[in-house]
This record gives sequence, structure tokens and C-alpha cells, in this order.
Amino acid sequence: MHTIGLFGGSFDPVHNAHLALAQASAKTLSLGEVRFLPAGQPWQKDGLIANPTQRVEMLQLAIAGLPAQPCRFDIDQRELKRSGATYTIDTLIDLRAEVGPGISLVLLIGADQLLKLHTWRRWQELWAYSHIAVAMRPGYAVDQLPDEVTQEWQHREAPPATLHNTPHGHTFLLRDLDIDISATAIRADLKQDAPSSDGLLPKPVLDYIRTHHLY
Repeated sequence: MHTIGLFGGSFDPVHNAHLALAQASAKTLSLGEVRFLPAGQPWQKDGLIANPTQRVEMLQLAIAGLPAQPCRFDIDQRELKRSGATYTIDTLIDLRAEVGPGISLVLLIGADQLLKLHTWRRWQELWAYSHIAVAMRPGYAVDQLPDEVTQEWQHREAPPATLHNTPHGHTFLLRDLDIDISATAIRADLKQDAPSSDGLLPKPVLDYIRTHHLY
């Protein structure tokens, strides 16, 4: 079964932890494609700094440095074209209608998002359209989850082969991705032109940021 990973976020800016998560998920879950979905108006975040065009151009530079095989990395701009707040459930409904019922869709999120999954709009419906794979980060643990998320998670947990061979409904935990990079911290460093940000971003992205005087 063709399996598509869906990686949403503000990508303001895209950094090396984003790329590591995409690559690790592609390898572990045998993804044929990973689609980066830059958010239009994330309802749980304050205003973004880089505009949509800049965030897409940074993503293009970042994924150009990733190997094209065996997984393809693309940018899906549907959330940027949608008016109003960006909700994941709306994106999944739209994507499922587009690809049909037989394609495996895997929503890729970080552990910080899992901890507040119960605050997402219609969060319990997400599994009707996709699987959910979560990359653990330092400082986060599954035992910190709210009870209602824990119940759903434990009920749906499955090995990678199950996610690959079924279209939706399961969860998987990526435990080996020990990378903790904060876009907020990167923006603060860039504002002060601190060299500590240099190793946290793909070089073409860092060059783009400096050329366009972002952050």
C-alpha cells in the first residue's frame, strides 16, 4: 500500500529537527511520500513572522537537500490557501477525499503536540482519516498524557507494518529521535545574530534568512 506522511507546522523557520523527523518517519514507516503542510493561520499560535511565500521557499530549499529515494518529499500548500484558522481535521478530510479510501495516511507530530491533542478541534475524529505517528522529544513522556488521550493511544497502538498496510486508525511512537530544536529559540538567536543557530538550520535556509533579513 502506498503510504503518505503528513507533516504540518508553521515552519517559521523550517529547521533540522523537522527534517530529521520526516526522514526517520519515512524510514521506520516505509513512507512513499512525505508532504510538508505549512500552516496558514495556526489557531494555537500567535502571528507568524515569515510570510507564506517565504516559509514555502525555505521549505523548498530544505527538502532540496534530502535524498529523493526511496521516499519523495513534497510541499502541500492547501492550508495556506484556506481562509480562516487552520484545523488539522479539515485538512485530513480534504486529503482523504483527494486520495481515496485505500491510501495509508500518517499524520506526523511531535510529542509536544501529543500532550495537547485533546485540545485540537474534533481530535477524536482524526483517526477516521489517518494514522498518527509521534516523535518523542527530550523532556516529554507518554505517561504525561491526559487520560482521554492515553485511552485512545493505547487502544490504537500498532507496529509500523499495520500503519503501512491499513489506511487509518492506528498510532505509533517514534522513540529514537532524540533531537530537541526550538524554532522560538532559533528566531531569538537569529535576532541577535548569534552563531549558535548556524548548526540548527540547513545552510541554504540560513543563507535565505540572512539574505532576506528575517527574524
